[in-house]
Amino acid sequence: MYRVVIIYASMTGNTEAIAMEIARCITNEAQNIQVETKEMEGLDAQVVLDYDGILLGSYTWGDGELPFEAEDFCDGLANLDLSGKVVACFGSGDHAYPQFCAAVDLLQKQVEECGACVLPNGLKIELEPDEEDREQCREFARLFIQLLFQEGVDKWAG
Repeated sequence: MYRVVIIYASMTGNTEAIAMEIARCITNEAQNIQVETKEMEGLDAQVVLDYDGILLGSYTWGDGELPFEAEDFCDGLANLDLSGKVVACFGSGDHAYPQFCAAVDLLQKQVEECGACVLPNGLKIELEPDEEDREQCREFARLFIQLLFQEGVDKWAG
């Protein structure tokens, strides 16, 4: 049984909606994956070490920054060795701002520096996910599952 955690920061509920859609898809598509969701605010980053797969989501604040409630968590990630962990990043944003979904890129850079196996392209959704966006969430979840299973096979074969 694989253990996956979805950790997110959401102010308006948009990133939370993305997180829940991803969680539903993973649960429906793969019976051998246990999924948990957690809010990022106040969470100790070390919790990710208990999981095989990690999905991190955040909205973007100001001029392309992580929101306040994500800063401590991300600072905590910097001290972790995420080798052997499969990670994907997602978030919501608004094209009205110049740095659309920049928090996704910041999260992705952080986990790459920690040695994680990262799904190459983060999922970036404009504001609240509509049906087309929810389908993108489901496809993103399927790609994450494939990467998780591939890494699991490599781990057992290696």
